[in-house]
Amino acid sequence: MGRSLTDVIASLPQDQQAEIETRYQQMRQEVEGLRELRQIAGKAQEDIATALNIKQPSVSKIEKQADMYLSTLRSYVEAVGGKLELIVQLPGAPALRLDHLGDIAESRRPARTVARRRAAAGA
Repeated sequence: MGRSLTDVIASLPQDQQAEIETRYQQMRQEVEGLRELRQIAGKAQEDIATALNIKQPSVSKIEKQADMYLSTLRSYVEAVGGKLELIVQLPGAPALRLDHLGDIAESRRPARTVARRRAAAGA
């Protein structure tokens, strides 16, 4: 009978076992797509549909999209029970976290209100 993967790994030197374990842990943190994210969270498409106030086929469509608005992605991630964070990696610079990028509607309202007040005051 052949050896199991566990037996093969156990026969390797400690430093190689440590590298394998490190890579395994990294791979566990990587998610292929929204469907896998939802499954990890233990949610059904119907659960997400209810949280987003849409129908289940729309959830299926979102999970298959290759491109979407950040606001859609943020809503989906929050419906799964998570929080979306955007990190920008620039060459030679530390990682930068973008805040409020998907909150366009909220960030525009005050600016419009200020512009209206200024226009009303000047009129």
